[in-house]
Amino acid sequence: MVQIIIGNKGSGKTKRLIDLVNNTAQASKGDVVCVERGDVLTYSITHKVRLIDSQTYGISGYSEYYGLLCGICAANHDVTDVFGDATLRIGTRDYDELADFLDRVSVLSEESNINFCFTVSCDESDLPAKIFEVAKKL
Repeated sequence: MVQIIIGNKGSGKTKRLIDLVNNTAQASKGDVVCVERGDVLTYSITHKVRLIDSQTYGISGYSEYYGLLCGICAANHDVTDVFGDATLRIGTRDYDELADFLDRVSVLSEESNINFCFTVSCDESDLPAKIFEVAKKL
């Protein structure tokens, strides 16, 4: 399953994500991973979660981001959930590229049986309808 948390800057997306990540880590019988840009979440996310700074690995653009997610799935079969903050800053602000990325992640989710959740900083009305065909809005 792919879920997205949508809202403009300052709307509380990251706070919602932090709560969701920490609650999921508490309930999960496997491993939880969170991808961010920078080290914003270091002190907000429980130590039980594998926190990955995309900048550390030079990740920029949706192709590289997708490759990182595939690597996470391939490297650890105990991962149950992957969260991503600042999705448009890691990828691009091209909403059609975002839709293609989420479509690919949806297939990855089904094949790996891993749940994915991303924050998207924009107005919901700016996003193409095809995004909501593959991702559930939280």
